[in-house]
Amino acid sequence: MRAGLESLCQILTQGFNLHVFVKNMRGEALMPTSPRKARVLIAHGKAKIDSYRPFTIQLCIATGESRQDLTLGVDAGYATIGFSVIDSTKELFACEIELLKGQVERNNKRRIYRRQRRSRLRYRKARFEKQNKPEGWLAPSIQHKLDTHIKFIHRLQSIMPITETIIEVAAFDIQKIKANGEIEGKEYQEGEQLGFWNLREYILHRDNHKCQHLDCKNKAKSPILEVHHIGFWKKDRTNRPGNLITLCTKCHTAPRHKKNGSLYGWEPKVKTFKPATFMSMIRWKLVNALQCDHTYGHITKHNRIRLDLPKTHFNDAFCIANGQHQTRAIPVFFQQKRKNNRCLEKFYDAKVLDIRTNKIVSGNDLNNGRRTRNKNLNGENLRKYRGLKKSKGRRQVRRQRYSIRPHDIVEFDGSIYKAVGVQNKGTYLKITNGVKTVVKNIKHVKTIFHQKTLMYVSR
Repeated sequence: MRAGLESLCQILTQGFNLHVFVKNMRGEALMPTSPRKARVLIAHGKAKIDSYRPFTIQLCIATGESRQDLTLGVDAGYATIGFSVIDSTKELFACEIELLKGQVERNNKRRIYRRQRRSRLRYRKARFEKQNKPEGWLAPSIQHKLDTHIKFIHRLQSIMPITETIIEVAAFDIQKIKANGEIEGKEYQEGEQLGFWNLREYILHRDNHKCQHLDCKNKAKSPILEVHHIGFWKKDRTNRPGNLITLCTKCHTAPRHKKNGSLYGWEPKVKTFKPATFMSMIRWKLVNALQCDHTYGHITKHNRIRLDLPKTHFNDAFCIANGQHQTRAIPVFFQQKRKNNRCLEKFYDAKVLDIRTNKIVSGNDLNNGRRTRNKNLNGENLRKYRGLKKSKGRRQVRRQRYSIRPHDIVEFDGSIYKAVGVQNKGTYLKITNGVKTVVKNIKHVKTIFHQKTLMYVSR
């Protein structure tokens, strides 16, 4: 039991500079302690585990409650948040959290599911044609990111005695940036798409009516151009200008969207002001909700250059917290993940032998080249290169939700493992300790705690 507790503390405090967070009997935050002292307190019944991520204990006995003044610096952002907690001599905690992506696409799927469910009813109660939005309303995807910022800040304030919180709220004037400073009056109401009758024409005009693929070999005098979603490979199908680019029909094909295709993972630099727009929308909402102090980006940059620190989110947070020469902590990296997955069915394509290369490929990679029925945009028919079929296409339906999910921490034979996935309809569980991966009967595995929405990432 002692060996299991030691390995558990080692796993759960990795990256936290060997700090275990402490709460008193009333649930109030105290100064962090070492893993060794935490193990001793738990073994003697003087403390209990309060939470696992980050690893926090709660005292079961009355003790001295001396606290120091701690400052939390927050580098707010659209995709990543940086945190740093310091006192007068050292940095106690430093981390980066990569926020969840694809929220707009998930909201669209949810809307489709609800619309289908309502359409099956015999009678639908009439709804008002015009639904007034409340004051301060934000788009669901923006509101989700704002709520995430507030939730993580409150989480840190609940496990450390933080007395001051400072957030960077850079003042962005998006229209002025685009106009190079020459803008006034009603021009603030005219966005980057003004003068274009739809989004597609704007994208084509921005890209000079040329295919933007670097390896384009289309030599036609007047190639047929289409608009491609840059983030299609990572399920980002939003129609914002920063996610769209112009491609010709020779480059915009289905095989190129696959994992080995040239469009998979392709992220060309397209001028976008999405992060700046996000901060302009939420900056004061965030400060007012937390009742905290704020600073600006140019001050952070000046302090970072003066301290000769590289550009990272946790270094920016350290400068935001007015860090000077404190002993730095080892940063820890988290990734926000979905707690539940609505996908109940997956399709796995057939595997066939490519007679040209003698390699096993997906059936869709060797398709017939048909694109659309109303336009003559068909490519080369690749079905003639299909050889022996190695496996059939199949549909896999998830019939139940299992108690153990990927990345959960489990115990087997006195050792701590991380769950990889369930096999054979929940009979077996694949687990790993970072060195080796084994498959064990799920009855012999004990769940220690579930990874919810925050997952540790090693770098």
